[in-house]
Amino acid sequence: MHLVAVLALDPVVPFDLSIPADTFGWVRLADGSPGYQVRVCAVDGEVGAGPFSIRAPWGLDGLRDADTVVVPGQAGAPAPVPEEALAALRDAAARGARIASICTGAFALAAAGLLDGRRATTHWLGTAELARMHPSVEVDPDVLYVDEGDVLTSAGAAAGMDLCLHMIRLDHGSAVAADSARLAVMPLERDGGQAQFIAHEPPAPDGASVQPLLHWLEDNLHLPLTLADIAGRAALSSRTLSRRFREQTGTTPLQWLHRARLRRAQHLLETTGHPVERIAEQVGFTSPTTFRDRFKRLVGTSPARYRRTFRSAA
Repeated sequence: MHLVAVLALDPVVPFDLSIPADTFGWVRLADGSPGYQVRVCAVDGEVGAGPFSIRAPWGLDGLRDADTVVVPGQAGAPAPVPEEALAALRDAAARGARIASICTGAFALAAAGLLDGRRATTHWLGTAELARMHPSVEVDPDVLYVDEGDVLTSAGAAAGMDLCLHMIRLDHGSAVAADSARLAVMPLERDGGQAQFIAHEPPAPDGASVQPLLHWLEDNLHLPLTLADIAGRAALSSRTLSRRFREQTGTTPLQWLHRARLRRAQHLLETTGHPVERIAEQVGFTSPTTFRDRFKRLVGTSPARYRRTFRSAA
């Protein structure tokens, strides 16, 4: 039987912890037998979980023979991970276990060096910080999960369930995964990525020197801005601006501008009845076709479908 060890790091997000415990625990194979055995492990016996505490039946020894290790997110700002937990994750990866994270659990994987040179994701509020703290990680802020084979990461909250269902399908096939999805009252696959749930582009850290520039960009999204235009506004060379921008936001000036334009478009689609062509022009696209293509690439769905899903009653 496939053994899943869930490593709860203090202070664990209780919803993130329950996702793999329940989702893998629900799995039944064609003969009715369970598809997984699930262990909840912790560095110490008890883990804080917001308004309550959780007693974990297993210590780090529970990872030693696990086929899959899942690390749920930690509440609040990224907390230092005990060295013994990082060592246990590295040992599990070295012997061939599949390693996965839910939400900000990606920070623990990155701290263990398991995401170096890989593509990864986390909750959209933490993507810029993950990129800043671990520049060797290719952070994708727009997807629900990333499958790198032996290492997988997911976005926040319910995206952890998308990831678990994906792993169940890999292990036992689509029919078993579909049964698990029905029990969870979840679609086996969801349209789009976490980009459709992001209200605003993640801000730069407090006191960052690029903050005034970000406010100026927000006010001028409709203009056909180039990197030279932005650098001129900041009174910096393009090279210096790009380096400083990446250090403080985790991305490049043009990538930030591109995403900010599409976030503004999402807001207009939700709150106005303007035609898509007009919204494209309002956020700086000269071609509605280009706007539709880039919107779908980032958000994972078309502007029209996004509007039908998220348009407010007002």
